[in-house]
Amino acid sequence: MSLIEQITTCRLCDEALPFGARPVIQASPDAKILISGQAPSLKVHQTGKLFNDQSGETLRDWLGVTERQFYDPDLFAIVPMAFCYPGKGKSGDLPPPKVCAQTWRQPLQNYFKQIKLHILVGQYSQRYYCNNFKSVTLQVQQWSSMLPERIALPHPSPRNQPWRAKNPWFEQALVPELKEQIQKLIAS
Repeated sequence: MSLIEQITTCRLCDEALPFGARPVIQASPDAKILISGQAPSLKVHQTGKLFNDQSGETLRDWLGVTERQFYDPDLFAIVPMAFCYPGKGKSGDLPPPKVCAQTWRQPLQNYFKQIKLHILVGQYSQRYYCNNFKSVTLQVQQWSSMLPERIALPHPSPRNQPWRAKNPWFEQALVPELKEQIQKLIAS
């Protein structure tokens, strides 16, 4: 059984999850861009398609890509920190269960051979991958020193609209540079 088949049939958290396990991942060993997000939303759990919601529309806009490009596994690997919907909390979805990252992140690191850019979406992936993580804002502000290998983004959820309003530099400076980097990678 391939690594991706092992992940999509994983049931480690099945009994702990409110809707059971339904792991969702998009991956090819030839992917050029890796997106590490949080965990699937309820809509993603229901449809089996990552970022198939308003957050996905915003993220694709930030990246400057079409839906067709975004869902091409040879361009984009989309690997949440947890592969199943964790359930609802008081202020949004619950955090991704840590057992997913503990079980699958290292094998996935070995699986990808062509990744040129790693996009860290939201606090959970940034906390996992960035040394000395303090906050999403501080991590995202370091974008120019992280490129060309990595970049941190806030979660594109509509709930983060206030963050975007307080940080206009994000869409004025970071997003245009991100789009340029993405277009170079797609063209290569």
